[in-house]
Amino acid sequence: MKFSVDKHDKYVTLKLEEPKFTNDNAPGLKSEFYLLNAEGFQNIIVDLSHVTECSDAQDLSCLLVGDRLCKSAGGLFIVTGINDELASIIELSNIFQSVTFVNTIDEATDFIFMDELEKEFRGAK
Repeated sequence: MKFSVDKHDKYVTLKLEEPKFTNDNAPGLKSEFYLLNAEGFQNIIVDLSHVTECSDAQDLSCLLVGDRLCKSAGGLFIVTGINDELASIIELSNIFQSVTFVNTIDEATDFIFMDELEKEFRGAK
């Protein structure tokens, strides 16, 4: 499985560099979520812009693992770069009800920084 990880102070971006999202690469992605969580990253952005195919919604269920890990750590799990084919599978699977989806990485980082500011503001009261 090919992917890149870009670590920042407040978040990490994981970019899947495969054309297909399959049951062959889903376990590796899930393992990476656990590793990043263990390293202390509570905000994870997953970029699926290179993915053009996914034949089974069950493969996408690994995204729920990342979402659960981030939420339990008090952070955000955001998926970006969804094409039309993936969007229809995501809609059928109801994953969109749990996982946050945005259009671009910039939107995802803005979302994270706004959430961090909100947390700081609430803590200051």
